[in-house]
Amino acid sequence: MGREIHRLSSTGLKAKAPGYHADGGNLYFRVSGTGTRGWIFRFALNGRTRDAGLGPYPEVGLADARAKAFEFRQFVVAGIDPIEQRNGDLAAARVESAKTITFDDCRAAYIAAHEAAWKNAKHRQQWTNTLQTYATPVFGKLPVSAIDTGLVVRAIEPIWTTKPETAGRVRGRIEAVLDWAKVRGYRAGENPARWKGHLDHVLPAKSKVRKVRHHPALPYNQVGTFMEDLRSRQGIAARALELAILCAVRTGDIIGNDRDDKPPMTWPQVDLGARVWTIPSTKTDTEHRVPLSAAAVAVLNEMKEIATGDIVFPGMKAGQPLSNMAMLNVIGRMNGGGPHYVDPKQNNAEVTPHGFRSSFRDWAAEQTSFPHDIVEMVLAHTIDSKVEAAYRRGDMLEKRRKVMDAWAAYCTKVQTDAGKAVALARARPPR
Repeated sequence: MGREIHRLSSTGLKAKAPGYHADGGNLYFRVSGTGTRGWIFRFALNGRTRDAGLGPYPEVGLADARAKAFEFRQFVVAGIDPIEQRNGDLAAARVESAKTITFDDCRAAYIAAHEAAWKNAKHRQQWTNTLQTYATPVFGKLPVSAIDTGLVVRAIEPIWTTKPETAGRVRGRIEAVLDWAKVRGYRAGENPARWKGHLDHVLPAKSKVRKVRHHPALPYNQVGTFMEDLRSRQGIAARALELAILCAVRTGDIIGNDRDDKPPMTWPQVDLGARVWTIPSTKTDTEHRVPLSAAAVAVLNEMKEIATGDIVFPGMKAGQPLSNMAMLNVIGRMNGGGPHYVDPKQNNAEVTPHGFRSSFRDWAAEQTSFPHDIVEMVLAHTIDSKVEAAYRRGDMLEKRRKVMDAWAAYCTKVQTDAGKAVALARARPPR
């Protein structure tokens, strides 16, 4: 009578023809039609016959296959399905492995997975820098599964009142990384960094702690004098500042804003025929159409004559817009050699480009009868009322055009000592 088990020999395995070759004890050496070889453990349990793969040959040799088959036979004798037992062991091993995945590991993996969707390298750098600065020292080296509410609070609470904007971004980024880790199976349970219904019970709302910092603004009755001086200045930065004032836009609308992925102003955004500049939507703002006054069109026509690319107000480097400081430096030079353009309400601080939006807002409120909501739309402010926002469909372009034309006309007038506004002889300096 032949042997019940250990029928095969190591030397004869390579010569086996396609098919199943029994070694005994439920172990089979399988050779496929394409010549691949491997081990199978065939068993019957609860009226069901199943094949469990034990690995390929020669990576798993005859001795190792017999040892695995012996282990699996013990499971069958005990009434345990060896396949399910193995799957459970693998799952437990993955759980144990996940316990060693740190928050910093997950942070790096999250950034690598999402950076392709981010429009510039600075956005990645901001993610990395803020989390390295505030999260890593507290729990960066801990298993991501161990991070709880206490650790999150410990990371962001020290800057919650002193740097509320930064703290808010850090909290949101921690929340995103932990959500990613949960989906990947590295942690379970609720996200300890979520705000609504969780951290909002621990930390005050940012609106309660944010220190409002107003940009120094020029009193509106001095804007005409400033514009007369500005129009006499040469240079791209001076023209950019002039357009920003005439359109009451943010400086980021002109030169771009990396934080919000906002591109600089480009010629494809401008329709000189229709006298409309369309500022594209970003992750923080929706598309905004700016009606262009005749004075604004004059500035753009001047820039069009010297245009060499798509960027309306190019900087010193080819293909790049003006720097963040370019327009502020224009004001600095104007203050250095002539009248001082300062905000008397802020200890005579030098005015900023952004401050002219406040000058415009004060002028509209005190010197015109334009409706409040139209002026707010000129400034591209969000609508406080969710009901009103839901029902508003148009952008009131033509009504806003009247505001822009009136503002441009006011910017050509100089306030006299007698308090009267006198129109300038010319709105643009001689070329």
